[in-house]
Amino acid sequence: MTEFTLRDHTHNLKYNLMHEFCWGFGIAFHTLYAIVPLFLRELRAPESIAVSTAGLFSILIALPTLLIAALGRNIHNIKRAVIGFHGIILIVSFLMGFTFSVLDPAQVQSAWKLYFIYFMLYAFSIGIIVPIWADFLNQSTLKSERGKFFGLGFAMNGVGSFVGGFALKFLLASDLPFPRNFGFGFFILCLSLAIGTALFFPFKMKPLQNGQHHKTFKDFVIETKSIIVGHKNFQKYILSRIFFAAYLPGMGLYAVYCQDKFNFAMSEAGIFTILNVIAAGAASFTAGKLGDKYGHKSSMMLAYFGHLIAVVLAIFSQNMYWVYGIFMAIGVGQGAFMPSAMNLIYDFADDRDTKTYMALVDSFLAPFVLIFILGIGAFIKNGDYSNSLYIIGTCIIIGMCILQFIVKDPKESTKEVFNSGGFSS
Repeated sequence: MTEFTLRDHTHNLKYNLMHEFCWGFGIAFHTLYAIVPLFLRELRAPESIAVSTAGLFSILIALPTLLIAALGRNIHNIKRAVIGFHGIILIVSFLMGFTFSVLDPAQVQSAWKLYFIYFMLYAFSIGIIVPIWADFLNQSTLKSERGKFFGLGFAMNGVGSFVGGFALKFLLASDLPFPRNFGFGFFILCLSLAIGTALFFPFKMKPLQNGQHHKTFKDFVIETKSIIVGHKNFQKYILSRIFFAAYLPGMGLYAVYCQDKFNFAMSEAGIFTILNVIAAGAASFTAGKLGDKYGHKSSMMLAYFGHLIAVVLAIFSQNMYWVYGIFMAIGVGQGAFMPSAMNLIYDFADDRDTKTYMALVDSFLAPFVLIFILGIGAFIKNGDYSNSLYIIGTCIIIGMCILQFIVKDPKESTKEVFNSGGFSS
């Protein structure tokens, strides 16, 4: 059996950087914090729908994760699986591009419902991909180098989005009529994701361990129950994430709220993207280095702090410079979140099933995200943006306190004992 070496890890890092650049470039044309809510608004979707997309996105991602975690436990060729499942999102993004690039602009009044269906399918497809993708990266990286791997990867994602932001600004400022300008952007999204997915082919994988037995659905239920009941520190982490999830309705709220307040041009979304990804790239790199040195709980605090600053800036915003600051703060939150959240899951899981841990986080968060969406949506429906922002900010602060003072960094607490179902660390 060939050992997986640092050289293999470095090889995969190079291809992952190219993969993340492609995905970052493509996602710039379909950002949850700017493009999606502004596109829905231009399609004359209800305000409550336009501002709830980030929260709804999180819920839709969560729906298939536990099922995929259960079904994916016996996958023998994880590389083939991750590439195959990515085909779903490629189909959806192609349909988005085709529909809105050929759609008669005169028909946009009735188009928001069709796009919303595409959006839900897009989010659902990512929910299918994420557990498999997480397991794929677990089998193609060294544990000691993961912070750097994800930090550099998501930083390169930011570089791609930075370049994509300029392309987006040019596209939205062009003579292409609405919604065809967005439709061509969705085509670019599809092509970029396709190239990024193809870059998984050269990845080198860890050898399969001998003696691996077929895992039944009963095994999955027993082990999942053991994690839920017996992993106390993980429970506390989920509690922190529940309060932090209040930031998700804010992701769609900022663009709509600030457009009402300052009446900026649609092409400003390109500037938002550029500023956002600059901050996200810097934060991703910082979070990776910080997590490897001090533990990934500390880098997750950076993510919480970024989103809190976004809320504060939105509450006190006076002009467009404040708006730019909001999207840079969101970038810090987003950039620090991904490498931190991924590595925390790997640390919590230790030698257990990564897919299950990731699925449990998403599944537990989903109903609370829905509560936040409905609650904050009720305020927005009445035009009360200020109280919505105060609620979001308060919840983030509570989540920060739980994470800082109650949750132990799993990197430093690997000796935890599981007391349920005979499953132990």
